[in-house]
Amino acid sequence: MTPEENFAALGLQLPPAPAPMGVYKPCLVNGNHCYVSGHGPVQNDQTLIVGRVGKDLDIEQARLAAQQVGLTILSTLRTNLGSLNKIKRVIKVLGMVNCTADFEKHPYVINGCSELFAKVWGEEDGIGVRSAVGMGTLPGNIPVEIEALFELS
Repeated sequence: MTPEENFAALGLQLPPAPAPMGVYKPCLVNGNHCYVSGHGPVQNDQTLIVGRVGKDLDIEQARLAAQQVGLTILSTLRTNLGSLNKIKRVIKVLGMVNCTADFEKHPYVINGCSELFAKVWGEEDGIGVRSAVGMGTLPGNIPVEIEALFELS
């Protein structure tokens, strides 16, 4: 199945692709790579999920927020490239978690996004290298911000 078919089979809805909140491009194609700027968890009504993990959100809510960031990234890709089928593979994901100082399960949170990508592109092409780190704050008090690098078909 193609990435578009895989996504359709999940029964999930893409939120609107967000407009930049500063001086940057949401994604940039350079050669056979597509760089995606840091994205937050945009919901279908265009609002953001907000809150600090370990204080306002529990680990499962944070994991779902990371999945929502993944959906937001997919929306940006589809909006800018025309189709998820133009992505050959995920190369790298950097996940940042807005959390309390004692929170240590950043990788588990970012799995929400990584697992989504693995379902869309398959385990071989949908799982790349990754970092998951904790942050003292993130813009707008969002719980998760994720940037990614993809190889184009």
